[in-house]
Amino acid sequence: MEKDISSILEKLKKMHGNARIELTYTNPLELTISTILSAQCTDERVNKVTKDLFKKYKILDDYLNVSIEELEEDIKPTGFYRNKARAIKNVVKEIKERFGGNIPDDIDTFATIKGIGRKSANLIVGVAFKRPAIIVDTHVIRLSNRIGLTKQKDPEKIEMDLRKKVKEKDYTDLSLLLTLHGRYICKARRPECKRCLLQEDCDYFKGGRDGI
Repeated sequence: MEKDISSILEKLKKMHGNARIELTYTNPLELTISTILSAQCTDERVNKVTKDLFKKYKILDDYLNVSIEELEEDIKPTGFYRNKARAIKNVVKEIKERFGGNIPDDIDTFATIKGIGRKSANLIVGVAFKRPAIIVDTHVIRLSNRIGLTKQKDPEKIEMDLRKKVKEKDYTDLSLLLTLHGRYICKARRPECKRCLLQEDCDYFKGGRDGI
C-alpha cells in the first residue's frame, strides 16, 4: 500500500518540531567543515570543537595555510582526525581551485569533490542553499526500510526510491526529520515504538516487532 508521506511528515513534526540539523554553523563553509568532522562523531562533540575552531578558521585560506599537524590537533577530539584533516585540506583546495572559492550549490557537482560523498553533498546543499535534497544517512537507511518506503540498502538506490515517492519540496524536511526520529525514538537496537506516532504507517511495527 502506498505510504501517505504528508501524514508521515506531520507526525514527525509533532514528535520532533521543525526539520533541522543539530550541527552549529553560520555559513556554507562552516557547515561543510562540520559535516566532515561529524563522520563517526556526535553532533554535540563536533559543536564543542567548532565553537573555537570557527573563531580561528574563518575563510578557505585559513585551512589551506595552516600546517596539517596543527589542523589535526585542533580537530582531534572528533576522532579519526588525521583522515578528517586531509579531507578538509583537499575539500577547501578543490573549492578554491575548481570553483573560485565558492561552495558549489549543486548536489551532483559538489559530490565530485574528493572528501565529500553524496550524502554530505545532499546535506550541505539541501541545508545551506535550501535546495531539495534526499540526505541518506544511517538513520534514513534504517527508517525508510522499517517504515516501508524502500526495500533497498544501497544509499543511492534509496535516494532514487525516495525521489519517486516524495514531493520535491519535502525532500530535505523528510530526510532531516527521519534522522531526528532515528536518533531519539526509532533507534537501531531498541526502537521505542510505544512513543512513536508512526505505528499505523510502519511495516516494522505492523510486522509484530514493537520495540520496547
